[in-house]
Amino acid sequence: MSHPQRIQPTTRRARSVRRRLRAIAATGVAALTLTGCLSGGSSGGGGGDDDPIVIGISLPLTGDFSEPGKGVQRGYEAWASYVNENGGLLGREVELEILDDQSNADRVASDYEKLINQDGVDLVFGPFSTRLVVPAAQVAKDYGYLFVEPAGAAEEIFTQGFDNLFYAAPAVAQDHYAYLADHIEAMPEDERPETAAYAAMDDPFAQGTAYGLKDRLEEMGVETVVDEVYPPNTTDFGSIANKISDSEADIVVGGTQYQDAVNLIVALRQLDYQPDMATFSTAPTNPEFPEAIGDQTEGILSPTGYTPEAEWETNAEFVEYYTELNDSEPNEDEANAWTTGQVVAAAVEAVGCAEADPECQQQLIDWLRDNEVQTVVGPLTWDGEGRPQGAHLIQQYVDGEIQIVLPEDAAEAELITEKPEW
Repeated sequence: MSHPQRIQPTTRRARSVRRRLRAIAATGVAALTLTGCLSGGSSGGGGGDDDPIVIGISLPLTGDFSEPGKGVQRGYEAWASYVNENGGLLGREVELEILDDQSNADRVASDYEKLINQDGVDLVFGPFSTRLVVPAAQVAKDYGYLFVEPAGAAEEIFTQGFDNLFYAAPAVAQDHYAYLADHIEAMPEDERPETAAYAAMDDPFAQGTAYGLKDRLEEMGVETVVDEVYPPNTTDFGSIANKISDSEADIVVGGTQYQDAVNLIVALRQLDYQPDMATFSTAPTNPEFPEAIGDQTEGILSPTGYTPEAEWETNAEFVEYYTELNDSEPNEDEANAWTTGQVVAAAVEAVGCAEADPECQQQLIDWLRDNEVQTVVGPLTWDGEGRPQGAHLIQQYVDGEIQIVLPEDAAEAELITEKPEW
């Protein structure tokens, strides 16, 4: 059974307001009669000005997606702590109610059902992974809630009719490798890779990143010699690694999360397969990645929507605060979680409400449709389906550190075009 984790304060929610919200949700009343949440910018809603704004969240804290799920949790908790230390939202403290969905799509749906229908949370934030975002977003839509999410980038997210959804990152999965594809296309033809091997987790996001690059490379005439899809719980990559090694592909592309990428790389190294280029989604940006695979990180590429060195207006303060709180710099998962908070907070402060009231929730949705939000991953705007209108950076391990190499105007280091042996 999922047990909620509360982030300060823990018991200040008025019980009478809880009961009233639950009763209204259960009977399907279209609009709450609580005071506030009007377009005039009232700060009230669920009770007095001292009541916290309760935000419901379900995250994969165990199971297949637990590693990035915990990163998102750290980002959410850091954001809530920062907000509360700086006056709260609408002058009210923020309280997070976090459930563990165990990386299970059925469980995440029931978690959001509980958070909204039983617990009467004021707002919701999204989970990690496209697999979990789709069912969670459907529950939020059914109840008319704004749904901002940090880690559901696959195209299927944006074709479900979720008019309440916004992805809090620069680009969708298919576009994550756009800058790398542009660079390869600009290379002299005799220097481009001629063959490519793809190994992707059976996951919409992971496949979306790998196949977005695959489409571009095939348009350039790069031949696909291996195309393998594996279940999310795969741990033995011997067979896939053998196929890739036997193909002698010039570039290997992994549509990966974290542990699968580590296991695949270890298996490829054991076979002494040496590609000219190697790129994996998500995993190389994880701070545990170098320790997990050893010293041979040099030249490995990965798309990222975030770097701690970015010069966006609020990023330096975020990095300083997060680092002091956690004794380490934030990575992409933490940054996207913080960004989710920034996006929702911008709408809340602009509209003047943060309540489980359909009118308030619709005002928040409408405001985000029409406005740009400044975040730690840059300025964000969205199309009508919630797709962000930006691009991911390309990072690479250079001199033992992961650094931005593309696009050139944002580069921290020069791209290594031929990967050293691993």
